Amino acid sequence: MSAMTAETVRNYIDLTKPRLLPLVLFSGLPVMGMSAGGWAPLPLICWIFVGICLAAASANTLNAYLEIDTDSLMERTRNRPLPAGRIAPRNALVFGVVLAVLSTVFLFWVGGGVAAGLGIASILFYVFVYTLWVKPRSSWNVVVGGAAGAVSPLIADAALNGSVGPAGLCLFALVFFWQPPHVWAIALYRKSDYQAAGIPMLPNVVGDGPTRWWMLVCTLFLVPVALAPVAFGLVGSVYLVLSLAANAWFIWHAIQVVRLKTIDSARAMFRVSLGYLFALLGAMLFDLVLFGR
Repeated sequence: MSAMTAETVRNYIDLTKPRLLPLVLFSGLPVMGMSAGGWAPLPLICWIFVGICLAAASANTLNAYLEIDTDSLMERTRNRPLPAGRIAPRNALVFGVVLAVLSTVFLFWVGGGVAAGLGIASILFYVFVYTLWVKPRSSWNVVVGGAAGAVSPLIADAALNGSVGPAGLCLFALVFFWQPPHVWAIALYRKSDYQAAGIPMLPNVVGDGPTRWWMLVCTLFLVPVALAPVAFGLVGSVYLVLSLAANAWFIWHAIQVVRLKTIDSARAMFRVSLGYLFALLGAMLFDLVLFGR
């Protein structure tokens, strides 16, 4: 592969925001062990995740196409392939649409109509409802956008079982309610970036203080959400103990954000939020592998 071709491939991969994809896939993995018959066969799990990955890549690519102008104004995004001019906008649009078609066909083939419908619905919701309508207009955009970011467990559940049950809903709720404090932490220490781009994030609209308190409220609300899989009998005591510890850790850092009122505390909250979610998902997997359900 020539240097030019390799660079082009890397640019198209960058369009899909590959750093976000592991979280998308990992959030759907515990669902595969929560079905009544135990773990799904490994080949089926892999094929389902290919379809989910294609859907997420399509949504991210189309989002990047629609946000060329705002991305060019923000320090953390101006070097992405489109604002930097490394890919033509029309090519990015075609690439995103092709990924959407491929993901829909693939999910229908692997998991059936419900899974395919959820996949295409997540793309359309992310592109038209979140990116075009809510994000430029409302400081609560992350709450709406969280629905698209949390859809992986729903697709996995539907592909595996033909419908969405408690497992998919519990994991969806966990990722959905986790996203606001995670993104608001970024919005606090990247406040000037969002202001320059004209994106109405919560700190820019209501102020840093109320945003910090909303982050604390969300982390407290996450406790019953994180414990819901135990209530439904999907996981057991190992997850219960680890989940309580992870929630205490997350809440403590949210309190630090409110108390210290510093950029460093917001950065720490961002890092901890990632560790928190991966800790919960890892605890579910550990419980499921150890004991099964």
